[in-house]
Parts: sequence; C-alpha cells; structure tokens
Amino acid sequence: MKHTCTVCVVGGGHAGIEAAAAAARMGCETLLVTQSLDAIGRMSCNPAIGGVAKGQLVREIDALGGLMGLAADACGIHFRMLNTSRGAAVWGPRAQQDMDAYSRWMRARLEATPHLELWEGEVGQILSEGDGWRLPLEDGREILCRSLVVTTGTFAGGLLYRGEERWDGGRIGEAPAKAISRGLAALGLTLRRLKTGTPSRLRRGSIDWSLTQAQPGDDEPWPVSFRTAQPVRNQALCHIVRTSARTHELLREGFARSPLFTGKIVGAGPRYCPSIEDKVSRFPERDSHQLFLEPEGLENDRIYVNGFSSSLPAEVQDAALRSIPALANCEVIRYGYAVEYDAVDATELHPTLESRRHPGLFLAGQRHFGLRGSRRARLGSRSQCCIARPGTSAAPLGPRHLLPRGDARRPDRAASSRPLPALHQPRRVPPAPARRQRRGAADARGA
Repeated sequence: MKHTCTVCVVGGGHAGIEAAAAAARMGCETLLVTQSLDAIGRMSCNPAIGGVAKGQLVREIDALGGLMGLAADACGIHFRMLNTSRGAAVWGPRAQQDMDAYSRWMRARLEATPHLELWEGEVGQILSEGDGWRLPLEDGREILCRSLVVTTGTFAGGLLYRGEERWDGGRIGEAPAKAISRGLAALGLTLRRLKTGTPSRLRRGSIDWSLTQAQPGDDEPWPVSFRTAQPVRNQALCHIVRTSARTHELLREGFARSPLFTGKIVGAGPRYCPSIEDKVSRFPERDSHQLFLEPEGLENDRIYVNGFSSSLPAEVQDAALRSIPALANCEVIRYGYAVEYDAVDATELHPTLESRRHPGLFLAGQRHFGLRGSRRARLGSRSQCCIARPGTSAAPLGPRHLLPRGDARRPDRAASSRPLPALHQPRRVPPAPARRQRRGAADARGA
C-alpha cells in the first residue's frame, strides 16, 4: 500500500504535533506517523509546560497558531507565573499538566484537524527519490512525500541506563527507532550522541505531606495561551522538600556505579538541567538542594520528583529518597533513568531547520545537537517548526519571511551563509528581550 502526501511528519511528540498541525493549517495534505497513536503528546519527563525562557517560547508558538498553549490551559492543574519579583523580561508562565489528559487532548485535536491523517507504524528506511522522499514502513506500507519532518526525539538509537543496567528504548517500556538513525546516517548527516534523564515517580499516598512546604498556584492564574477565552483555575498543589548532607553522602556512595561517571554514557547532557548526582558532584560545598513534588494528574497517584533526575542504581536512589523526612516511607512507582540517543549536528541545518544537504528534509525537537538543551531544545524547535513551514517551496511567502528576525532583516548575513563554529554541548535559550516581554505582559493584562 502506497500513500502520497505533501508533508510527512515522523514522530508524535511535542515537536511533531506542532509541525503536523502547522502544515495542515497551511492546507498541505499531511501525514503524521508514529509508533503508537496512544503515545501522541505523551510527556516523557516533566509534566509541565513553560517556565523561565521556556514559557516565553510557548507563547511564541501560540502566536504562530500552535496548539501547546491551548492544550496547557485545557489540561493544566497548577498555574504559576515565575520570576514576577524581577522585571517582566524574565517572567515565565508555567502550567503543571494532567499528563494523561494532555495526551488525549492532543490526539483528539489532531484527529479533528482537516488535511491531517494519523498512522501508527515504524519507518524502516529514509530514501531520497526525485524531488521528494520515500519511506517504507516495517509493516510493508510505503509513504511518498514532498517534505519530510523528522521529530523522533529520544527514540533514534535510544539506550536507557540505570546503574549497571542498560537496555534499548526511547522511553521506558517503549522500543527505540533504530532505522531512523541508520537512514539519517546513510544520507551523510553528522550524528552526535545526546543524553537526558528523568527522576523517580512516587505513590501519592506514601508521602508525609505534613513535612513538606506547600506551593500553591497563583491567586489569579494567567492562561498560557493568548487565545484561551475561559479563566484557568488551579486544581492541585505542588510541594517542596530539600535534600540533606546525609542524602548527598548516600548519593556519593553510588557514584562508582553511575553510568555518568563510569564512561558508559558518552552523550552530552543539557548544561542547565543536571541530574542529582551531577549537582552533588559539581557543587560539593552545598549541603542541600531543593526538590519539587509535582502531581502528574488528577486521576492518577503518581508524584514527579522534580530536581531528582538520576541514572544511579535503583537501591541508591531508594536510599537517598528515604533520607528525606517526608519521603521516609515513600513507595517508588518507577526509579529514574538516563536516556542516550542520536541527534543530528545543528550545523547540518539552515535557520529554518531544513537540511543543508537535502532540501525538503527538516529536523526538529531533540533531533538536533547544539541549538539548546533538554526541554528548551524541544520548545525552541517547536517554535521554529511553525516558522519553518514544511513545504515552503510551494508557499506564497519567500524564505526571507521565514527566517528569525535578525536574519530576515539582513538575508545577506543569514546564519546559513556564515561559517559555523564547532558545537560541543547543547546551548541555553535566554529569556526574551525586555521590550518584547513587557509588551506581551501588558497585552496579557489587557486580555
């Protein structure tokens, strides 16, 4: 069976959702193919949208017609505007999500989008054919498309680590997409290894909440999206606990078994989202780190331990968690782990995220190395995924209108024409310029 479309998006995570929805809104016949339709929009790690810098990017996505802000408001359970004690330039909306509801909302929205079709399947090869692409799937079906957007995130060549354990996967319980890495390498693209991680999840009822510090949402919560008509409301509390010197001592005892320190993991990690063992190692003078206990939803009993991302052995994580008074009797649903995966070097891409070597091939989300780190990588790419506009060669607007602001003003100085430096680690996305953020804050108040 052969299926022909204008745009094919591979991957159903955050970047893939925005890319597919943007292409369909343009009127392009679009196909999104992912390993599991049930996993569309599934939050692998932090069950929140936004934050400092990230929240500003979410609003840029929203201004471009993206779905993330609307979904965050519809499924949010705890809303805070961060950094309000400082200037408006660094304010950042953050919305804790019911992660199960978020995934269902995104799938339903995509299924109702005109010009967009969803397929469940795994891409077996990436073949350049004429002025387009041919994608044979593992089940024998075949896709022919003019533009291809690869947004496979941590699944391309994914390996999961916890202590001495190592196994294939893009996310725990889900198989990696090995063929994607082989296909991109066969096209001559430079692949690098990236690393990220996720913390333990705890059973809600096993925590002594009386020993935590409650962190309520804002009294008058701001919506994430400028297009949300109804007021948003807080439906849950987050809580704060702290590690201790004893916690750090227990963690250090496991360093010799950590894949981060034994050299098993070779990929670069995000500089501003370190694991708990990395924080203890890099800041030995500190005897305490703040952790946030965040609910993953209203209808499940999972608590996400924000700030305790780890790839240490399960028994080391367990002992360290129990050294915190509120967690002394905690029940761990799932221990943290690290994931290492293939990414394409960002120097392979134009500012629109189109491949320099292969016109019509776009890469977004965590699929490229060097633009930004961890969640910031995904968010920055989602913003640019809307700007990139898959299939732009058929669009009425020329490339000048699609470049980032500085390059659009001076196309002769566009990033694609400048020598590119070597990249050694993911980079941080800084807060937006003060003038633009103050204007955005004033607009939000007016709304």
